Amino acid sequence: MPVLEARGIVHTLGAGRAQRRILDGVDLKVEAGEVVAVLGRSGSGKSTLLHLLGGLDRPDAGRIMLAGQDLTAQKPRDLARARLRHVGFVFQSFHLIEELSGEENVLLPARLPGADRGGERRARRLIGELGLTEIADRRPHELSGGEQQRLAIARALVNDPELVLADEPTGNLDQENGASVLALLRNLRRRAVVIVTHEPEAAAIADRVLQLQDGRLLAGDGRLASDGARLRESA
Repeated sequence: MPVLEARGIVHTLGAGRAQRRILDGVDLKVEAGEVVAVLGRSGSGKSTLLHLLGGLDRPDAGRIMLAGQDLTAQKPRDLARARLRHVGFVFQSFHLIEELSGEENVLLPARLPGADRGGERRARRLIGELGLTEIADRRPHELSGGEQQRLAIARALVNDPELVLADEPTGNLDQENGASVLALLRNLRRRAVVIVTHEPEAAAIADRVLQLQDGRLLAGDGRLASDGARLRESA
């Protein structure tokens, strides 16, 4: 069973004459241990798609299955718990809380009601594994962009999610720090990873690169992504 499966996702923005169908029947399947990149220009709906896949928003039509659960059928309370336990988010702007130290930022999701036990142990292990021990007591404004993004990745992993969603994770980083962050995402074990980006260099680390164009996901050969997935499986 795939970690993530989306079928027929439709999402519109605006109302009346200004209404626009930004996603028009998107299909996507991601297995454990697979990195998938969604490449598209600014405004193509990449972030919207990521928010839907992670349960931050609901599609107008379609179905999203995550770790055997139908996100589109869940009540808000159950959906929040599914996000907390099964999804780790990494954002372009880091979204660290300035009043907290690096370690406290990493620990934050593990201290929320409904989180699995063992968060403090995982947080300290992740801080060590990602080379953040010496800066863990500093606040975000004292850190470089690369250090902040590595802390954000540790925070995304602290509840041991099956799915990691990264929205333009190198957008605010220089080339060296961007490469380091991409290497971390590439080497996440056992997890399904979806990266949305407008940078072909960032997408190049993925096992599979899909194009978001006119509301549809296309494989590299221009076929719909669902067709491309079947061709890949039969190869």
